[in-house]
Amino acid sequence: MSTTTTLQTAGGPPGEPGSAQPSDGLKAGLKNRHLSMIAIGGVIGAGLFVGSGGGIAKAGPAILISYLLVGAMVVFVMRMLGEMAAASPNSGSFSAYADRALGRWAGFSIGWLYWFFWVVVLAVEATAGAKILEGWVPAVPQWAWALIVMVVLTATNLGSVASYGEFEFWFAGIKVVAIGAFVVVGMLAVFGVLPGSDNPGAGFAHLTDAGGFMPNGWGSVLTGVLMVVFSFMGSEIVTLAAGESEDPRRAVTKATNSVIWRIGVFYLGSIFVVLTLLPWNDKSIVDKGSYVAALDSIGIAHAGQIMNVIVLTAVLSCLNSGLYTASRMAFSLGERGDAPKAFAKTSKNGVPTVAILGSVVFGFIAVYFNYTSPDTVFNFLLNSSGAIALFVWLVICLTQLRMRGILMREAPEKVTVRMWLFPYLTWATAAMITFVLGYMVYDKDNRETVLYSLLVAAVVIAIGVLRNARRKGELAAEAVADTVADAV
Repeated sequence: MSTTTTLQTAGGPPGEPGSAQPSDGLKAGLKNRHLSMIAIGGVIGAGLFVGSGGGIAKAGPAILISYLLVGAMVVFVMRMLGEMAAASPNSGSFSAYADRALGRWAGFSIGWLYWFFWVVVLAVEATAGAKILEGWVPAVPQWAWALIVMVVLTATNLGSVASYGEFEFWFAGIKVVAIGAFVVVGMLAVFGVLPGSDNPGAGFAHLTDAGGFMPNGWGSVLTGVLMVVFSFMGSEIVTLAAGESEDPRRAVTKATNSVIWRIGVFYLGSIFVVLTLLPWNDKSIVDKGSYVAALDSIGIAHAGQIMNVIVLTAVLSCLNSGLYTASRMAFSLGERGDAPKAFAKTSKNGVPTVAILGSVVFGFIAVYFNYTSPDTVFNFLLNSSGAIALFVWLVICLTQLRMRGILMREAPEKVTVRMWLFPYLTWATAAMITFVLGYMVYDKDNRETVLYSLLVAAVVIAIGVLRNARRKGELAAEAVADTVADAV
């Protein structure tokens, strides 16, 4: 079986824009507006809202450099992935490309690791959403809210890919509007021109008035990188979803080209507003959260509840996309023979039902352990999946180094998106990711995470290598048997 998925068109050759039905059984149910909002919302996770305060406390205003470094890394990785996805849209995305460029063991390993990452995320986000909902309706216990959220979003994903796309369109839309409004209102307050604002409007003074721009030195910038890197995970989802869109090549190209401004506005822009509204060492940034503290400083009533609604939206968006992403990766693995064949079967609506149910079952198991064994089993699941985002990005770099040559030999006209300064910038990005992983081992707060993740990765890779060796042995035996049969 070919490791790349072609798209059958209504009136043209396979793989050209305008496809109505992917040949792998998935339906092209995502509209361009769905893909556009998935691309925009994919880089806005709940971590941006709830985790940025800790990074600011560690690095001060220099956390902007941390966000800039990680943002640049994500932009480069997305450019590489966009080059491959625009040329060959596939529901398995980087796993399918690694399969082809690096070997079956690589596609198998990174595919299952990525799946594992997202099923653990399902448990984390379901619990986070349940905590917010329990605060609003305490009569319903937290575990019941987690169950309700998981069941509702599972039903959404089982309906059709259009259902997923529509939910994600509105979830992402709320996040985008909220951050856009925050940046605009915040900047008006920064310069003292927001009517009724309680903030005196110090301009850019807070960037340097509490110990300078880098109060804790360059080491804090690196620590900040470790704290913010995981909030960027999810930007690659659009390349998996593109295979079920009306015009995958156009969608991937548009998403890849827009990733720079998306990261610039949503991450750098919003954190910049927080840092200019308040001194970085203001205790409320950690106690209340950076966005709530900033809104309180302006005098926005009920800032905490407003942010809870936005965070809940971000959590539901992450859950929705996480289940979609895990199921499509499981589907692709099943299609390539690296997962049970049932995972590759689709319903009449073009939905991989077994892959969705299989993913959500593991998600439910993880939720169960989060309540029964939070300090043992779930802690291991959390730590062992923590660095997988970086593994995925590193594999994308190594895959693109090989895939460029393959694509240029086979179909150079399809390479419509190209990585800048190839191969030098690809190698530089891979080196930066490797450095971050190395620094995680050095940093005692992150050492356990990267070591557990490496342990799980080593086990999965070993299984992939053994499977590949066995498959080659079976093929060789079949070839010998065919030769003997022909001779007789």
